[in-house]
Amino acid sequence: MSKHRSFSTNAVWQALDHVPRFALGHLPTPFEPLYRLSEELGGPTIWIKRDDCTGLAFGGNKTRHNEYLLGQALAEGADCFVWGAGVQSNNCRQTVAACAKAGLPCHLVLTRAHHQGEVEFQGNLLLDHLLGASIEIVDAPIGPELDDLIDARAGQLREQGRQPFFWNRFSVKAIAAIGYVPCLLEIVEQSRATAIEPAAIYVSSAGSTGSGLALGAAAVGLRAPVRNIAPLVWPWDTAEDMANIANDAAERLRLPHRLDASDINLTEDYIGPDYGVPSDAGLEAIRLLARTESILLDPIYSGKAFAALIDHVRRGGFSANEHVVFIHTGGLPALFAMNDTLTSGIPGQPSPIE
Repeated sequence: MSKHRSFSTNAVWQALDHVPRFALGHLPTPFEPLYRLSEELGGPTIWIKRDDCTGLAFGGNKTRHNEYLLGQALAEGADCFVWGAGVQSNNCRQTVAACAKAGLPCHLVLTRAHHQGEVEFQGNLLLDHLLGASIEIVDAPIGPELDDLIDARAGQLREQGRQPFFWNRFSVKAIAAIGYVPCLLEIVEQSRATAIEPAAIYVSSAGSTGSGLALGAAAVGLRAPVRNIAPLVWPWDTAEDMANIANDAAERLRLPHRLDASDINLTEDYIGPDYGVPSDAGLEAIRLLARTESILLDPIYSGKAFAALIDHVRRGGFSANEHVVFIHTGGLPALFAMNDTLTSGIPGQPSPIE
């Protein structure tokens, strides 16, 4: 990492004014202690940053991304979006919602390659439909192959005289990452207000969300590591990619801080059977948080990341007097698309009270 002095949170807030933004989220999101869960685990006090409460069609982390993506798109004169990911993509659901808010049509190229069973209009896909997206289902896997299809659809729209803003990881990811610099600043300010100092911050990410958090942490000199729990394995060096995303975002914000791969704290140990497939540990994490704090996690992203935090606590990674922060990135509509898996995969159903 390039060695630069730490900035105040106010200075970083001012840097964020350098880039276009279209307000979408209910911000700042709540910052809450999980006392019952912390007692159950017998470890540190766990705090949750409620980015599932960002609003915008069930909320989630992509709402923060889309504030800056939509701001950039409108600044460029875009008149439509072309986006894509899996058929149960939280990203696409929130992007369609953002486009609806701004009055822009959105075409989705959604892959069933990582989806188990028949594709049904349930969960995120149902919301995409209700929000007015045009939807195309394909078999290309997430990554370069799907990216090429999205690029081709954008090219067809350009030939028709349209000005599409479209998913291109080389240009979009850094803009999206900017949205998680404010989240990091909120955590710092909310921690100060509650007189705690986080020992670590956990989040589900292998891309823009974690890159923005890492940049924000570097800019303000945060000592606590941001631990990225990867939901999938990309066909490239993820830590290096995330550092590059952070550096591109820093240039856009006119911040001098630069990161390299060693500055990205990343693990791929909690993916489970595969991307898009719930893990046993993730299902247990969903059950535990729901039954102690009445907070719901999703089975693909936040559930697996929370399972990592639980595992680290159970392994004695933190003392009882420390504080750990978990960023809830949303994803709740996926629960309704996986009801069969969830009801069969969560053991220990409560007995009726007599």
